[in-house]
Amino acid sequence: MIRFLVGTVINAVALWLTTLIIPAIHLAAYGTDDFWTRAGSFLLVGAIFGLVNAVVAPVIKVLAFPLYILTFGLISLVINGALLLFVAWLSQLIGSPIFSIEGFTNEGLNIESLGWAILGSIVMSVFSFFARSIFKVLRLL
Repeated sequence: MIRFLVGTVINAVALWLTTLIIPAIHLAAYGTDDFWTRAGSFLLVGAIFGLVNAVVAPVIKVLAFPLYILTFGLISLVINGALLLFVAWLSQLIGSPIFSIEGFTNEGLNIESLGWAILGSIVMSVFSFFARSIFKVLRLL
């Protein structure tokens, strides 16, 4: 349980950095726009992202194994971008508006296109890699 909570916080911070770096990815807070509501929204979408990566991603990666071989693993960029779009769609089901990638939908997670989603997933992956490495060195994860 601790690992999931730490992973959720890492995902939330990675998502926050992604929304700062990539102009086409936005997260609108649930309810009012104060600090705690915004932080809670990032944590909620970070938890959704963690659940999607824990449940859906392994199934897709096993099914796409031949594509991994044919593309020397580059298909993982497209798969991770598609999973980020899926998280955007799921976050819309919870409330309106929340996390958006422009061009995908009008509310919730809004990402403009699959290209922005791929770029966002790269930023999130890089930050998550370094954050998880630091937590493992500190023996917190």
